Amino acid sequence: MQMLKTIFSRRMFVSFSMGFSCGLPLLLTITVLQAWMKEEGVDLTVIGIMSLVGLPYTVKFLWSPVMDRFTLPFLGRRRGWLLIAQITLICSIICLGLTSPGKNPWMVAIAAMLVTFFSASQDIVVDAYRREDLSDAELGLGSSLYVNGYRVGMLLASGGGLIMADHMSFQMVYLIMAACMLPGVVTTMLTPEPVNSAGTPKSLKDAVLHPLIEYFSREGALWILVFILLYKIGDTMASAMTIPFYLDIGFSKTEIGAIVKIFGFWATIIGSLTGGIMMLRFGINRSLWIFGFLQAISTAGFAVLGLIGHSIPALSCVIAFENLSGGMGTAAYAAFMASITNKKFTATQYALLSSLMGIPRVIASAPTGYLAKNMGWVSFFVFCTLIAIPGMLLLIKIAPPSRKLQA
Repeated sequence: MQMLKTIFSRRMFVSFSMGFSCGLPLLLTITVLQAWMKEEGVDLTVIGIMSLVGLPYTVKFLWSPVMDRFTLPFLGRRRGWLLIAQITLICSIICLGLTSPGKNPWMVAIAAMLVTFFSASQDIVVDAYRREDLSDAELGLGSSLYVNGYRVGMLLASGGGLIMADHMSFQMVYLIMAACMLPGVVTTMLTPEPVNSAGTPKSLKDAVLHPLIEYFSREGALWILVFILLYKIGDTMASAMTIPFYLDIGFSKTEIGAIVKIFGFWATIIGSLTGGIMMLRFGINRSLWIFGFLQAISTAGFAVLGLIGHSIPALSCVIAFENLSGGMGTAAYAAFMASITNKKFTATQYALLSSLMGIPRVIASAPTGYLAKNMGWVSFFVFCTLIAIPGMLLLIKIAPPSRKLQA
């Protein structure tokens, strides 16, 4: 009864709603914008360079201290900044929709950069709000619902946006997407400001320096950073090469789209939700062990698929298991990062940790093509499975199953 009460609580709904608001803008400056620019005849070189507009997502820690230090004169420290970020984000999406990629791609770049800046700002405050609104026991489920909301927002923007673009102008698509941000604004207005028992930084200097000083004064601080870098590295490296792998062993693009993308999406949603519910029972530490082990085994599934070859049932099983375990692992990963932040500096510390989390996606994925080419698919996926072991071993030091998280 208590578990059901937690699952259907106001805090969980807010986590999902805010996740949706954070996920929706992401692909408006990637997938949808690339399709629009291609349709307008923009040079491929320019389309490639346009990926740099996503830079604010990786450096958002640079302005996060401002949101820890200053409290706006309305709605409180978190909701005030969140409302400002959401309103400016909606205006930026509208401005992006009113540009003309074929005639002035650099104006598109400026508008897209504004979208990513205000979207990254929204991410900063939402992460801080979630940490402060949820108890430690609720962080696992809340994080999983946030991840699910994020994925639904991404699906609406990419899948929904591209489908709508076949029946209306891209300008109208962006206006509709801007309107889809309004539920997030309503949520911000109605949800209460989290209780701030830890206080706020006394100066901007304190907001910049003290989060680092406080974090690195902890026992095992460096090991935790290494863990964040390594926990999902095998899963990340394997995912970077899955599409070429599927094509190489004989799957058609239709089969990939239907099984990997559509079926896989729902498997991920179910996995992260299941992971969140399991974390209510087992806690974050034990869940990191269980889900990390399942992640590694699911990566080995690709090696098995490489031996089997083209088989729809085998692909379906591998995708179901991989996406279920990946969804669980991501939920536990996000919950763990939130749990180790100090509530006085939540925005800054979480922004730093989440930026660090993105490094393997870029750095570790870069050599995967070379490795797969020279090792062969089966050996490559076995390697990706084995490289997950150091991250799992670090759990012995930083997250023993018997240790309780501190509030």
